[in-house]
Amino acid sequence: MAAGKGTRMKSQTPKVLHLLAGRALLRHVVDTAAALSARRVVVITGHGASQVESAIGQFALAHAGAQFQCVRQEPQLGTGHAVQQAVPVLPDDGVVVVLSGDVPLTRIETLEALIAACEGSKLALLTITMQDPTGYGRIVRDGGEVRAIVEHKDATPAQRAIGEVYSGIMAVPARLLKPWLARLDNQNAQGEYYLTDVVKFAVADGVPVVGHTIDDAVQVAGVNSPLQLAQLERAYQLRVAEQLMNDGVRLADPARLDVRGELHCAQDVAIDVNCIFEGQVSLGQGVTIGANCVIANAQIAAGAVIHPFTHIDGGKDPVQVGEGALVGPFARLRPGARLGEQVHIGNFVEVKNSTLAKGAKANHLAYVGDASLGERVNYGAGSITANYDGVNKHKTVIGDDVQIGSNCVLIAPVTIGAGGTVGGGSTITKDTAPGVLTVARAKQLSLSSWKRPEKKS
Repeated sequence: MAAGKGTRMKSQTPKVLHLLAGRALLRHVVDTAAALSARRVVVITGHGASQVESAIGQFALAHAGAQFQCVRQEPQLGTGHAVQQAVPVLPDDGVVVVLSGDVPLTRIETLEALIAACEGSKLALLTITMQDPTGYGRIVRDGGEVRAIVEHKDATPAQRAIGEVYSGIMAVPARLLKPWLARLDNQNAQGEYYLTDVVKFAVADGVPVVGHTIDDAVQVAGVNSPLQLAQLERAYQLRVAEQLMNDGVRLADPARLDVRGELHCAQDVAIDVNCIFEGQVSLGQGVTIGANCVIANAQIAAGAVIHPFTHIDGGKDPVQVGEGALVGPFARLRPGARLGEQVHIGNFVEVKNSTLAKGAKANHLAYVGDASLGERVNYGAGSITANYDGVNKHKTVIGDDVQIGSNCVLIAPVTIGAGGTVGGGSTITKDTAPGVLTVARAKQLSLSSWKRPEKKS
């Protein structure tokens, strides 16, 4: 269900498209549904339907095995009315799992257990016991059997004292659900069609109603406000941090880690505080990540050290960092950067769409763009590849063992021959032969008669 207005979010963005850990709330739910090997994922849209449906089209690309379909709920007349809109597309031989688009952190194993409890013939409800159940539908039992769900606003004082509540998640055979949905009415305090009323129909029809109870409130927590979204973000990140530490990763502070994609770590990885990982990131054995780094779409090989305040973003062309490489602090690696073994990229060095072979070094204040650097190249402070002529990008090729002096401009396309040296302050516009010294700068002049201008009074 993804039709709600989400007015408390105070945002033009539909609530289910707000981000948690870098993914839309609805994307988390859709991914979970697809992981259950669902034949069909039906998304009920309403508020912001065009935006939500467009997003679903993108989400579906990651799950080729499932059929995605959107149905609209207009107007929004309650949860029961929402599920009614899906009736025409639900196959009679299936089990329907009802999920909410703003409840993103339900575990797959929890839903698998709920489906198992359904057994293809029962109404199975996911329940949880809360110290403060305000706002939730209460589970009313008789002799241990579930007899009803009573919404908070319709509950009596005695019923409001019940701590076991309905999570909003159920599993039910479609052949049973459809006729129950047809019997719903809106005779209640809200004037809405409650999905929870199917419980009384199941009881009346002699269908067993079972409750699968969990004790992890995060799994059923919904998002209705920016505060709740932030709280779930921290809960999610703590879950990720705990899993990483269980796998052997050393986190300086698990409360100061953000994974907004997928992070895969080999043994003996150490991550300092305030690091953000986005997209697909893999860290090889013994990799060290310094404080305050942002790393997205990158493959970092064993033994590499990423010093503090480094920004790596591979975009659609992932960055590759070789074994034993040293990067940063305050370095920036952009899409297409490929660093070989033992490469050094120092402070305030930017690398884009370039390959640096084993042992190459650019230690200070430099730009390497659309270039190929050979082994053991030393690239001086303040030097740049001028790769853009205003229309096209051009490549710079620097051979093995080249020394590039400080404050040089290599105007591409240009090739610096192996073993060559470029004198500091040179602007190179032509290819150089291997092994030679190339200097291209104006002759130094000292004018003894020159006087510095003075301010006029």
